[in-house]
Amino acid sequence: MYRSVSLRAAVCLSTLLPAAMLQAAPDADVEALKQELLELKQRYEVQQKALAVLEQRVRQVEEQPASPPPKRLAKSPSDMKGNRVAAGTGAAAASGGAAGGSGASYGQSLADDSQPAQSVSNLYDEASGFFGGGKFSFETGVTYSRYDTRQLILNGFLALDSIFLGNINLDRIKADTWTLDLTGRYNFDNRWQFDLNVPVVYRESTYQSGGGNGGASNVTTEQDVSRDPTLGDVNFGIAYKFLDESVNTPDAVVSLRVKAPTGKDPFGIKLRQTDANSNLFVPDTLPTGNGVWSITPGISLVKTFDPAVLFGSLSYTHNFEESFDDISSTVNQKNPGKVRIGDSFQIGAGVAFALNEKMSMSFSVSDLVQRKSKLKQDGGDWESVVSSDANAGYFNVGMTIAATDNLTIVPNLSIGMTDDAPDFSFSLKFPYYF
Repeated sequence: MYRSVSLRAAVCLSTLLPAAMLQAAPDADVEALKQELLELKQRYEVQQKALAVLEQRVRQVEEQPASPPPKRLAKSPSDMKGNRVAAGTGAAAASGGAAGGSGASYGQSLADDSQPAQSVSNLYDEASGFFGGGKFSFETGVTYSRYDTRQLILNGFLALDSIFLGNINLDRIKADTWTLDLTGRYNFDNRWQFDLNVPVVYRESTYQSGGGNGGASNVTTEQDVSRDPTLGDVNFGIAYKFLDESVNTPDAVVSLRVKAPTGKDPFGIKLRQTDANSNLFVPDTLPTGNGVWSITPGISLVKTFDPAVLFGSLSYTHNFEESFDDISSTVNQKNPGKVRIGDSFQIGAGVAFALNEKMSMSFSVSDLVQRKSKLKQDGGDWESVVSSDANAGYFNVGMTIAATDNLTIVPNLSIGMTDDAPDFSFSLKFPYYF
């Protein structure tokens, strides 16, 4: 009996012990699996967040517009297929090769149909005077001119070839002129252009003279005369581009400009002797126009020779005869009469380079030749005005700076090369394209 109970107990214990061990083993594995599952879940969440960030970055990149291809800094006829001209802006419509050097240069990496850089368009606009960047443009310009001349007048004779007997008169005129130009342009179909220019002029002159009233030649007196900002001669122009640049032909623009005598004319202004010097005569006021109607036909040419752009212009100005109530400069004297201001022609030529997509630089020379003017008092004959003819030569250095897509800054410096030209003139223009 005892053995039977023991045997049963042993059998039960042997049966329950493996079951307990088997129960304990699966519980540990499940916990380990749960832990691994939790870690995998955490890793998955981190990866999902990373993928979401990457996806957002990809969308931002895709939504950004593609970078435009580089633009040509100049065009060359060798890059053109026959006489085909690519569409563009203004006279710079045709595209071509860029200014470049050896190896993998800027120009060699460009496609034949790439559009010209903005600096090229601005360069063409200034060279041809044909502003085709938009249907309408408005330009504000400021010009400063400086004129300084000296004259030595000897009234007498030499005694014994060494002693001068008589009066020595030293004359000097210093003139400063500020001009505000307001110009509106309308371009139609990149063929016709109409513009209206309204100048506002401020003038200040200093007159100096020595030797008057029996004084010594080294004693000089001076007097200033100024003119408040006043309307100058308003002018209107029309231009037609009759030739597009090709392999063998340049861009060509013909123009016709009409100027109206809206400014103060110089006729009838009295010259008064100063009390301090009997040799010094100064005007009562200063003119802001020439007092007559004029018409100016002209032609402008622009041709590209990679990497340079050559340009030239020729114009002729005809001044119409005009009658005035007073043409005398003598105080207390009034003489009506007619005036014929001498006609003039102007010629210029230069070269320009595009420095980069935003800037260009130009160098040019110009010359203006004017004939003598004539006066005719009522009942008298025509008389030529002494020293009224002139030859004014200039050396010009200019730039174009593309400030924005619509705004351009154009500084220009003109240096006088002849006695009749101003010493220098500096202008700053701001054409804006709508």
